[in-house]
Amino acid sequence: MQLEGPNGAGKTSLLRILAGFSEPMQGQVRFMQKCIRRDYENYALQVLFIGHKTGVNTQLNALENCQFWLDTHGLKTDLNIYDVLSNLGLVGLEDVPVRQLSAGQQRRVALARLWLNDAKLWFLDEPFTAVDKKGVALLQQRFAQHLAQQGAILLTSHQDLTAHFSHLSKLQLEYRI
Repeated sequence: MQLEGPNGAGKTSLLRILAGFSEPMQGQVRFMQKCIRRDYENYALQVLFIGHKTGVNTQLNALENCQFWLDTHGLKTDLNIYDVLSNLGLVGLEDVPVRQLSAGQQRRVALARLWLNDAKLWFLDEPFTAVDKKGVALLQQRFAQHLAQQGAILLTSHQDLTAHFSHLSKLQLEYRI
């Protein structure tokens, strides 16, 4: 599902509430008929959140960032991290500190998480920010793979998705005064 709305409408706030990072003012978020607050550890295992900011350590290189993310989340992967970075167009840059990479390359380091985890529910806040056309096509291909594997995606974007995703639902947020 694509979440749309003007800047300040609450898209990021909604994603943060659904991911369990913020509390709703009323009601509760439920997943599999359970309030996420009552079983947050299990819920968190099913969720991948990538925010508008990259969430990478700029002092580390791409390889170290991916390994650090896996380690801090207690995740193991059968994938070779070098192969993931290569797929993202970062081959030859895996040892360069992230602070020296372009904004688009930094974003690709953050988006490597989409290949390194098996969470079923993805919350993605502006995943196409600073990503070129080839990168957008690669991301949309990964989205299609995730959906085909019975995953779910809720994303915000100011860009229209390609025709391949035209069947996806859109939720429009508007200002309320």
